[in-house]
Amino acid sequence: MFQSFRHSMTWLHTWFGLTLGYVLMVCFFFGSLSVFDREIDRWALPDTRFPAQPAPSFDQVLKPIYAKLKPHPVDLAATRARVIGELPDPATLPMSSLYYYTTHRDPVLAIGAEFDVPNKPRDAADEHQHVHGWATLDPRTGAFLSEGQLKLGSEFFYPMHYSLHLNWQNLGYWVVGLAALVMLAALVSGVVLHKKIFREFFTFRPWKRTQRSSLDLHNLSGIAGLPFHFFFAFTGLVIFASIYLPLAETLLAPLHKQHEAMEAARTGLAHEAAGVPAPLASVDAMVAEAKRRWAARNMPGEVGYLYINHLGDKNGYVSIFRAGNDQVALVGQGVHFEASSGRVIREDPPPSAVMSVNEFLTGLHLQHFRHWLLRWLYVLGGLLGCVCIATGFIFFVEKRKAQHAKRGSMGSRAVDALAVAAVTGMVIAAVAMLAANRALPADLAGKGGWEEKVFWGAWLLSFIHAAARSGPVAQGRINPAWREQCWALAALAVAAVVLNWIGTGDHLVKTLFTSTYWPVAGLDLSLLAAAAIAVFAGRKLARHERHARPSTHAAPNISEALHG
Repeated sequence: MFQSFRHSMTWLHTWFGLTLGYVLMVCFFFGSLSVFDREIDRWALPDTRFPAQPAPSFDQVLKPIYAKLKPHPVDLAATRARVIGELPDPATLPMSSLYYYTTHRDPVLAIGAEFDVPNKPRDAADEHQHVHGWATLDPRTGAFLSEGQLKLGSEFFYPMHYSLHLNWQNLGYWVVGLAALVMLAALVSGVVLHKKIFREFFTFRPWKRTQRSSLDLHNLSGIAGLPFHFFFAFTGLVIFASIYLPLAETLLAPLHKQHEAMEAARTGLAHEAAGVPAPLASVDAMVAEAKRRWAARNMPGEVGYLYINHLGDKNGYVSIFRAGNDQVALVGQGVHFEASSGRVIREDPPPSAVMSVNEFLTGLHLQHFRHWLLRWLYVLGGLLGCVCIATGFIFFVEKRKAQHAKRGSMGSRAVDALAVAAVTGMVIAAVAMLAANRALPADLAGKGGWEEKVFWGAWLLSFIHAAARSGPVAQGRINPAWREQCWALAALAVAAVVLNWIGTGDHLVKTLFTSTYWPVAGLDLSLLAAAAIAVFAGRKLARHERHARPSTHAAPNISEALHG
């Protein structure tokens, strides 16, 4: 089929990159935004613009708050569809476990609980016999944040990069996993394809034709970000391995259950409730003891995650995990207590070599550490991936549009319209969502839902616009939608900054100098930087359009293009 192994790699690199490059573009862009998801939350929810807080006293503050926590209506509806008969009154369901979670970047506290349900499941294999409840609260006052307000960073942009918000049957996870696998193949094939990889790293000729310049930039960004891109594609697959290979829920389910029981017996953390009521000892005392033990091991720190299982039962236990933001590896150094007495049951031992590698790779991907320079390098690496993919699209179109124009083919127009929507359209959708967040009233019912509609609507409109304006591509010229959407992006980005100023009074002079608050200042500055880049790109594109003439000669093949 192919003349050589290198030709087969060329085919694989081109067509795999084209078919799943759009998904990878989403993964890289929203993955970059996710590095600062908590800061985006602060910008989107002005009520949470205060310094990060440690978790408050459980005994004095949180315990009465958990008593007010109820099953969430969304999860309640999902549970009703899985069980036989009507569920009891949600207010009467017993709480069987609870947790809280915070990080060094979170001024708010995320809390949650599980409530047992007495109903039998419709599917005998379904062991999900509980309903979840969750909320976010202000740890200074214990007040719940109002429902309906979407955390744009952590609840929309962050899951977008690994699930695409396609939650039916975990479809989004599978699509992203396939894209990550294809990306690994594209990276390997790209290395094979580029024999003169070192020379290409230092070759960028922006004054050349668009086809040549885009290929130079594609090579440069691909080579510069190669270790970063390979690492993130690989660790992303590792983190969601249990979804792609659900052996513990299918073929090995009996063995998995047996392992859980044996593990519970070995660690002393009961797998099942005893059915005997028991009180809860002071959790604050357990937290203090956990901190003392961490300090004794020369790693003092705050609590990041606290979990109580078999609440109110003799077999209940409290697990306290350290917020390990002083290291890359995602480790918890958990200390576990008997809930009824506060006696230490177990302190997690040092991980094995295999577990240490897993914790390091997971931590490196999820970046819970406190290192701002490294976080910005993550953003740079992610955006470098976007540049690599976008220039790959442009090169594909530029290489073929003259030939397609001669044949009257619509292929280049379709690819170009999708590329415009995947590049400028995606950024426009994200910025439009931010602008809508500041423009819509804070007390609007279902405000988060409206923000999501703005996001998807803006993205759809960008594609329609790109397709409608793609006529010049059929004549071998550039699509004016690129330029027009650059202007739209610049206008939206500036509007978002101005709306934030008008709505909250948090302008840049205030957040940078008089009352410094970096999460808001950082996002405002990023929006203005995006606007400046969009204006620069729009002006360059306008100049290019004025001087461009329909091309009538056939473009070189990829081997000619790669080697000049």
